[in-house]
Amino acid sequence: MVRRLPVPLACVVTIVTMLAGLLFWVGVFLLPGIVVKLLVPAAPVRRAMTRYLVWVGSRWSATNAAIYRALLPVRWRVELPEGLDPRRSYLLVCNHQSWADILILFDVTLRRVPWPRFFMKRELIWVPIIGPACWAMDFPFMKRHSQAAIAANPQLARDDLETTRRFCERFRGEPITVVNFLDGTRVTAAKRLARKSPFRHLLRPKSAGLAFTLNAMGDQFAGLLDVTIAYQPGHGPPLWSFLGGRQPDIVVKMRLREIRPEWLSGDYQGDPQFRQRFQDWVTALWAEKDAELERLTNGAR
Repeated sequence: MVRRLPVPLACVVTIVTMLAGLLFWVGVFLLPGIVVKLLVPAAPVRRAMTRYLVWVGSRWSATNAAIYRALLPVRWRVELPEGLDPRRSYLLVCNHQSWADILILFDVTLRRVPWPRFFMKRELIWVPIIGPACWAMDFPFMKRHSQAAIAANPQLARDDLETTRRFCERFRGEPITVVNFLDGTRVTAAKRLARKSPFRHLLRPKSAGLAFTLNAMGDQFAGLLDVTIAYQPGHGPPLWSFLGGRQPDIVVKMRLREIRPEWLSGDYQGDPQFRQRFQDWVTALWAEKDAELERLTNGAR
């Protein structure tokens, strides 16, 4: 059905159906849990509510998955590693081109690894439904500072690192998938040019947050999930071409990589040699991902 509709109308059909599912899970199941978490300060109750709210989020993801496959004529080409375990924690890194990335990550990780949590801009906490829901499920909210602001006040960078540490400490001993978009923002051609990126499909990776997460809870991770999401070019912005059924292929390649022990204990801020080695490793990872995106977006599999 959706294939015959104009893209704007197809998007409307899909989004309205998804919104109905969202309102059902939020209104019937999520809001009561948020109220309890707000009103009862006892730590055991708040932890229990977080687990309950994450369960609600996973049911919402399952509803979306059913909608995608019922309405969207998209071929899902998903390559996953063997041995993933939802009872173990993972650190996930991924390229970031569109808001569709988040919907797709929720889909492909569902029931395979713990519910993903990722760092969000603090302004998003005020977005109706989404902001309060993510707060209740303990997504970390970060301020985004310009390089000029950080140069003028280095404490701003340390504040975000402290937010990362508190988030990591909260989940020590509890299964979680921590998502890090190393691009730092959605990639566009204009951003690549403005930032003089050496990559064709990616921005320069930001490695400080990744290093700090590994330092804070790296011994808890079963491995590094290296995810590449590729959209086929020429069909419009990925989010709208996906929701409008005009994206012919969604390609997701996930690799499980071992985390080197040396990354768990190094001092990224205070040790320039360690920082350089870590940045070199991240840059090599990103160069490999850029080459893979070049192959995938030119039709090679």
